Amino acid sequence: MNITVYRRITQIAFILLIFLMPVLDILRYDTATKELIVFGNVWSLGLKHGFYADQSVTGSLHIAVQFFLKAILPWIFILSIFPILGFLTGRFFCGWLCPEGTLFELADYLTLKLTGRRNFYSKKPNDPDINGGNKAVYAVIAVLSAVVIPLVGGVALTGYFVAPKTIWAQIVNWNFTFGVKAGIIGVAIYMLTTSIFVRHVLCRFVCAAGLMQMLFGWVSPVSLRLKMDTARITECTDCRGCEKACFMNVMPRKNKRDISCVNCGACIVACNKELGYGRGLFHYSFGEKCASPSENCKNLTKIPPYPALSLTERP
Repeated sequence: MNITVYRRITQIAFILLIFLMPVLDILRYDTATKELIVFGNVWSLGLKHGFYADQSVTGSLHIAVQFFLKAILPWIFILSIFPILGFLTGRFFCGWLCPEGTLFELADYLTLKLTGRRNFYSKKPNDPDINGGNKAVYAVIAVLSAVVIPLVGGVALTGYFVAPKTIWAQIVNWNFTFGVKAGIIGVAIYMLTTSIFVRHVLCRFVCAAGLMQMLFGWVSPVSLRLKMDTARITECTDCRGCEKACFMNVMPRKNKRDISCVNCGACIVACNKELGYGRGLFHYSFGEKCASPSENCKNLTKIPPYPALSLTERP
């Protein structure tokens, strides 16, 4: 299997995890009982009981410690996830796990099949070439996706605030409370709007998780990133397959640390397809150490890398 197949597996698996977390009571907030459920248990600070049980200095210190451990420390952990991920893996989460990114890629693919370009606004130089296909089939798939995916997403994400059993009972009886109706419709409209009109612009300029990964990945000397073997640049056929494969509009052959790169590996797949499996010019690296794919790493020359040359400057 190539990188794209592995990436689709991780994307689908993470979406299933997001959908199943409230169902399995792994994490959700029940607005009816006003309780936070974590791994099937109510996450309670227990401060009121502790305060009335022991009002001494020792009791107050115990309450302060409990508040730090159960209220402040969890938030510090949650807020540190994406900076740490960015420092170590760059924007790997965006390219391999993010549900929104997966939705935007699907929208790109269907738009490309129907219009010959990735977005509705204009055709860009890096839009990939497409093979002939039945547009009517893709139109049906696009319509079904625009209806089914937002609604399923609305039901699943509303489950983080309303018990999933309650939601499904209302769906079966077709009798909705205002909160459930507002949650499903609101999420569905958001998903539909962003997938049609916004897409990866949100990833580049709006998403807070993406921005944190951008910043910490940019300054990190060891973060995962995609590199080009510049010592073998003369082997480049100028097919521009790496540029056409990149849905984030990165120019991989510039070999610069681009904050928009989500480490999806599409350029690796495209270059391997053009030059032959294992002969591609791109690879993942941690710092200066080649990480994968192993076949591309084996072909790295021992000559120290130098700045990428433009095609007109090549020897």
